[in-house]
Order: sequence, then C-alpha cells, then structure tokens
Amino acid sequence: MISLAMILSFSAFTQTTDKEAEKAMKSKAYRQARKDARTYEKEGYYIAPGALPLEKQLENAWMKQYMEDDKGYPKYIVETGNSVAETQTAAKLQAVETAKLNIAGNISTQVAAIIENNIANQQLNNEEAASVTKIVAAAKNLIVQELGRTVVLVEIYKKIGKNVEANVRMAYDLEAGVEIAKKVIREQLEEQTDLLQDKLDNILELK
Repeated sequence: MISLAMILSFSAFTQTTDKEAEKAMKSKAYRQARKDARTYEKEGYYIAPGALPLEKQLENAWMKQYMEDDKGYPKYIVETGNSVAETQTAAKLQAVETAKLNIAGNISTQVAAIIENNIANQQLNNEEAASVTKIVAAAKNLIVQELGRTVVLVEIYKKIGKNVEANVRMAYDLEAGVEIAKKVIREQLEEQTDLLQDKLDNILELK
C-alpha cells in the first residue's frame, strides 16, 4: 500500500525535477539569445522604438521554441518572416504574412503526415485518396485565414539603401494549429468529396 509520505515525497521530487528542467531551459534560451543578439547587432539590425530589448525578444522566442508538451513534442511552432519594402510598416506587414504562411505550411505538413498514415487504413479507392491528398496540399492558404491572433516574438529592422528590411519571428500553439487545420480540411473534404462520415472522422483522427 502506498503511504501518504511516499506520495508527498514523489510529488516533491517531480516538482523539483520540473523546476530544474525549466531553469536549464531558461539558461539555454538566455545563452542562445545573447549569441544571436550580438550577431544581429553586428549585421546592423535595430529594434522598433518602445519594443523590448533585442536580447529579451530573442530569449522569449527561444523559450517558446524549447517548450515541450507532456508527451515531449514541441508545444509551439516558431517560424520567421523576412521582407524588404520602402517603409518600415510595409516591410513588417509583409514579413508577418510570410511568417504566418510558414506557420500554416508547417501545420499543414504535420497534418498531411497524419492523414497519409490513415488513408491506407480506410480502404479508399485511388480517386478518393487522390482527392484527399489534393485538398490537404491546397489547405495552407485557408489555414492562414483561420489562424487568428499570432504572437510576434522578435521584430527587428535593417536599412537596405533607401528601403527597410523587416525580420520577424512568430509562435503559434501547435495543438491549436493542428485542430484548426483539421477543421479547415474537414470542411473542404465535406464540400468536395462524397466520403462517408466515419471515413472522415478516421482520416482526421477526430474520434
């Protein structure tokens, strides 16, 4: 029989281990941020007025990139976007859209892998399988529209002649992103194919 003392001891050990892991992650993120900040500053990048210091921005980004869920998978998708335009505002808008497209592409790639693994188990004919694959491949732009609010972690700029280069780094919760992608793809499959409900559920692992 497990005693209360043993349960409390195990709980305390787990909390200590978690704290140590978090401390190590923060230390790793801080070291990488300092290294990256020196590189960016040497290359002539600067931050927007009122923004967090560059090191802090980069540290926050690396923290997101190092975070894992309880199964050991990345918790966030972290992607970058880069653009050059005549004004800082225009460059940032374009860079953000590029980063969002990269996030959507990352999400759709991961969902495509799930779906491809499931297609063979659902006894789809060649035409059905081809339709599913085509719809999944075209889903990226639709996923971008559904992403909603994304977090800009790093926002830096550099003068390129008369133009301005914007470089952003953004994060999105992976689990939430996968659910959005499944919703988008499911809607497209329902509109464009005659797949039965149970096949749709199993292809998208919604059961």
